Amino acid sequence: MTVDQLQTDEALRLRQFPVARDTVYLAHAAVCPLPACVSDAVSDYAAACTGGDQEEFMPANLLRDTRQQAADLLGAELREIALVGPTSLGLSFIAQGIDWRAGDNIIVHGDDYPSNVYPWMALAERGVELKRLEPSEPGRIEPEDVFALVDSRTRMAALASCHYVSGYRIDLDAIGRELRSQGVLFCVDGIQTMGAFPTPVEHVDFLAADAHKWMLGPCSSGILYVKHEAQEQLKPVVQGWHNLSCPDFIAQETLDYKPDSRRYEAGTANLLGLVGHRASLTMLNEVGVDNIAADLLAKRNRLVPELLAKGCNVLHAETRLANASGIVTFHRPGHDMAALAERLGQAGIKVSLRVMRGGAKLIRLSPHFYNTDAELDLLLDAL
Repeated sequence: MTVDQLQTDEALRLRQFPVARDTVYLAHAAVCPLPACVSDAVSDYAAACTGGDQEEFMPANLLRDTRQQAADLLGAELREIALVGPTSLGLSFIAQGIDWRAGDNIIVHGDDYPSNVYPWMALAERGVELKRLEPSEPGRIEPEDVFALVDSRTRMAALASCHYVSGYRIDLDAIGRELRSQGVLFCVDGIQTMGAFPTPVEHVDFLAADAHKWMLGPCSSGILYVKHEAQEQLKPVVQGWHNLSCPDFIAQETLDYKPDSRRYEAGTANLLGLVGHRASLTMLNEVGVDNIAADLLAKRNRLVPELLAKGCNVLHAETRLANASGIVTFHRPGHDMAALAERLGQAGIKVSLRVMRGGAKLIRLSPHFYNTDAELDLLLDAL
């Protein structure tokens, strides 16, 4: 299956993405609908499990295959991928697993999604300071903004690969390369780019992302990436039968963790979720994330001028393509955006209403690669 095939074969598109039969779904930056391949995989496995032990009916090599598909999507190694669930959990594992010292500081953006703010705030009780970025526009974090906050006590920068409201995508390579040269760890909340845009981790130490947005997978089936060289620095903060040596399920006298990313997976896996996640990751890798990114940028280039022509204010309307994403967020002066979002929903067009810290209400559009120009036209006509 390719992007072009979906755009030209409506029967194929509706078969693979049943949501499109009744809804123009433009809210993948929130919670995605499941593609047919995911629904089928989960349904088939669940049906099989009615016959006995769920683990006995688990597809062969499920855990390894899911790790490998996630590694392929990131350009990482198999041994660097853990299957731990929600983004919030992965980021909390990172926050709690580092050997912080009182006086250390972390560079953060206080207006990131709370999952990438609260875990770092909780470190205040250990004497860790937060150095907050204050970008001139929502989410617009330039490499120089980060470097300007680095000092001799900076241990980490914890940033989102893409801002969840404005859609501004940061330069992971430039930021990560410089931080590494200064001995500063780099942690990324990757949920708003994984599955939509290349999310390079060559210069990233840690990354967490759930499947339920752009990866088109089930909720709470997320991945935790820990660079192999950083695994000795990140202590596991949960313990169980799966991440420690326990032959024949007998507890040993010492805590001997597995030698790779599995050390962060304490217990029984979310098998139903992983069956679906493997299916969605396989599909994304077959389509190709570069192809998906090109399609999303083309959709952005179509939407932004039309929205501006209708008198809308679009966040980062003039941003470079290198920092653009699949998110297009706008406000129409003098209009009730909550009411507009509700009217769009009643017309079968699913968008997201988001509220900024100052109270401004915005509509966020986040189409995926299976959405068509005809669907975008329906949105624009409805506006």
